[in-house]
This record gives sequence, structure tokens and C-alpha cells, in this order.
Amino acid sequence: MKNRLRELRKGRGLNQAQLADLLEISRQTIIAMEADKYDPSLPMAYRMAAYFDIPVEDLFFNPWRKTDEKER
Repeated sequence: MKNRLRELRKGRGLNQAQLADLLEISRQTIIAMEADKYDPSLPMAYRMAAYFDIPVEDLFFNPWRKTDEKER
């Protein structure tokens, strides 16, 4: 699932290991999510969105939502 994780992480000046520690997950999970090779669970998605203080819908791109297609 496409997401804005890398952009948001870099915007906070964090490396992958730092974000992983803050979210209490592995660095490998961050790497996989940023590469669109791993979809987080719903609770993890909400935890990430809460950390970045954004709605979960602003973290992930919805392929069925027309506005997301225009942003790509």
C-alpha cells in the first residue's frame, strides 16, 4: 500500500531506526512499509498517524479515491 511514511519521517528529521523505536516496531518493518512491501495492521496504522498528528487517511493513498490518484 502506497504511503507517505518516508516523507513524514524525513520531515521530522528522523532516520528509520529512530522512527522504529518511537513506534515500538522493528527498523525492518519501517523499511518494508516505505518500500510499499508491507501493509501495517489497522492499530499500527492508527499509531503511526497519531505520532505524525494526521488522520490515517492522510498517511496512506487510497487507490479507489479519485483525489489520491490526482496527487500521484
